[in-house]
Amino acid sequence: MIRIVVFFLLISLLSGCQADKEEAPTGKPTVYLIGDSTVKNGRGDGADGLWGWGEPFAHYFDTTRIRIENHALGGTSSRTFRTQGRWAEVLRKLQAGDYVLIQFGHNDAGPVNDNFRARGTFEGISDKMEEIDNLLTGEREVVHTYGWYLRQYIIEAKEKGAIPVVISPIPRNRWVNGEVLRDNASYSEWAREVANFEEVEFINLNRQMAEAMEVMGKDSVTGTFFFNHDPTHTSAKGALLAAALVVEGLNEASSCKLKDYLQENPTLNFPVKRNIFLVTNTSESTTERKAVDWSRELPAYLDTSRLNIFTPTAIANNGLSYYSERFWNELMEQMKEDDFLLIQLGRSSTKNSPNAQSYSYTEVLKKHLIEAKAKGVVVILISPTPDNKWSGGKLESVSESNSLWARDLAQSGQVFYIDLNHVITLEYEAMGPQIARQFFTNDQIHTNAAGARLTALTLAKELKKLQSCALSGYVNFNRGKL
Repeated sequence: MIRIVVFFLLISLLSGCQADKEEAPTGKPTVYLIGDSTVKNGRGDGADGLWGWGEPFAHYFDTTRIRIENHALGGTSSRTFRTQGRWAEVLRKLQAGDYVLIQFGHNDAGPVNDNFRARGTFEGISDKMEEIDNLLTGEREVVHTYGWYLRQYIIEAKEKGAIPVVISPIPRNRWVNGEVLRDNASYSEWAREVANFEEVEFINLNRQMAEAMEVMGKDSVTGTFFFNHDPTHTSAKGALLAAALVVEGLNEASSCKLKDYLQENPTLNFPVKRNIFLVTNTSESTTERKAVDWSRELPAYLDTSRLNIFTPTAIANNGLSYYSERFWNELMEQMKEDDFLLIQLGRSSTKNSPNAQSYSYTEVLKKHLIEAKAKGVVVILISPTPDNKWSGGKLESVSESNSLWARDLAQSGQVFYIDLNHVITLEYEAMGPQIARQFFTNDQIHTNAAGARLTALTLAKELKKLQSCALSGYVNFNRGKL
């Protein structure tokens, strides 16, 4: 056990970890993974920094000889993976010589019948059953035990000539007196009993991973292999540890030929991070004013396990000097395809009348947006935010013209746009001037630390709403709990 932990800690220093995309059938045997979010979290792309072990697992195999398909789905139990048609999809494709790795249990303890998830199973491995009117689906359904559902997967896989392997659920990051809590009296034990009864290989991942976690200790595990706010789902490192232990279990399985397809020296990488560049043109960092820009606070609401965040240091008071050719060329050299670029300009210039200077400003910036987009950069243009200046109980829209200009520019350049001026104005007006002034420095133009955090949080919420923008999947409001 210590050997696998030491090995894992060495390879965990590398970078990059997503399973290969599904390829066209080649006649090679296929390994099908079925399970819940601990096998595949979300879309398997590490959203919120969470990964299932099924993603790095694929990197252990020689994919010129065998295929790996991760069909696990978050939120499913041994029951609902079947009733939702997920198993039927796998069974339809299953051929003789294929493998099915089965891991359920985390969601089986939920309610058997409710109008929220209705995914629970009866405890144990007996033939107990009960017919219900499912409150969620509105259909009649016969519900069985956890063990019954596992047996059906095994029996039906064998009928197709496939080789099933049962894996116990991973442990949660919960400790008592220095030891990880195990479920060796429930789901792990029931999984073992079913595997023995059906004479298939069993990997006790619950015990193996708990032992590995105890070698490292609670303080080392928490915040590294699991996040503080989530004791169930693993980080990239946690998923890689679980995958390594599954592979170790396969190597120790005397009758399972799946180990013959393992690579001798697999390349194991963490997910490649995407870059995000936060660009503003306000000089809000002077210590005497105690002014703080939102770009300093936004990283608290982004998934930094998958993003490298850059805030260019060249800050000026107008767009033309900020977007000099030298500065822009340097920025373009750093940016690459699929990077993100957030631009908020016009904050320092409140007059945008149709004169030669403003026209030149818009045309130059429009040119830059087009160049960034042509390079494959995802561009999000953000309107300037309001000053703390009031009239008749309302904020003076001193930057309204700039916001309209930014919107029109975003539309013409076909980039994403967020009207932060409008959203922030509504927030301040809901507070009233007495409270709103607490978010600004004495000049009532630049935000203080509290104002920067408010702006950053508001911006993060607006980014989350951009469902067609990939950056929305990198917003993480749990970051403050890590």
